[in-house]
Amino acid sequence: MFSHKKPPVKHNSGMVVIFLRTLITYITLVIVMRLMGKRQIGEMQPFEFIVTLIIADLACIPMADVSIPLAYGIVAILALFLLHQLFSILEQLGDGFKKALSGKPSIVIDKNGVCIAELKKNNMGVDDLIESMRALGYYSLDDLDYAIFESNGKLSPFERGGEDKGESVPLLIVNEGKIVKRNLKLINISDSDITAYIEQSGTTLKKTEVMTIDGNGRVYSKQKNKKYEITSLTLPAGVKW
Repeated sequence: MFSHKKPPVKHNSGMVVIFLRTLITYITLVIVMRLMGKRQIGEMQPFEFIVTLIIADLACIPMADVSIPLAYGIVAILALFLLHQLFSILEQLGDGFKKALSGKPSIVIDKNGVCIAELKKNNMGVDDLIESMRALGYYSLDDLDYAIFESNGKLSPFERGGEDKGESVPLLIVNEGKIVKRNLKLINISDSDITAYIEQSGTTLKKTEVMTIDGNGRVYSKQKNKKYEITSLTLPAGVKW
C-alpha cells in the first residue's frame, strides 16, 4: 500500500494574503473617511454615525475571511459612501430634509429656567442636563441664560452674566415633582422638611419641576410654566460642601 502524504499547509502564503487584503481595505477606508470630512465622533449627525459604524463592520469581514472576495467588501463600503453623500446633499436642500435626517436643536434652558418638555423630547432628564453642564464647567442651573442641545448631541451653553453665582456644587433635590432621596441623605434633611419648604413658597411638590440646593443653602427652584426662583434654605449645623 502506498501512503499519500498531504501537501504542507501554506500558512505563510495565507498570512500574506490576509496582510494584503487588510492593506487594501485600510487604504480604501482612509480614502473614504477623508472624502466624508473631518468631523469628530461627537460632531457627527445620526446618519453619519450609523454609516461609520456599518463601514467599520464591513471592513472587518473581508479582511478576516479569505473565502469572501475582497471586492464585495470594497463595493459595500463605496456604496455606503455614496449613500452618505446623498444624505449630505439632501440636508442642504431644505430644513425639512435636515430635520428628518438629523433632527433639530432643542432649547433646554431659557430665561424661565429648565425646559422639562424639551428634555423629555430628547429622552433626557434633569440629571442628564446637569451632568452635561458639569462637563463644560457649569455647576448650577442658573449659571446659564440659555442652553441648547444641538442635533449632534452636544450642549451649547450661553453663560449668564451680571449676577453672583453659587460657590459650591448644587445637589438635585426635586426632579419632576419627586424628591431625590439619595441626595437628601447627604444634606441631612427629611422629605417633610423639603415639602414644607416648598409649600411655604405657595406651591406644591408635584408642581415643582426642578429644585437644587448648594452647600451654602442657595436654592434653585422651577415651577411648571413659571420662571425659576433663587431662594435660600438654612442647612443643618455642620452640613456644608
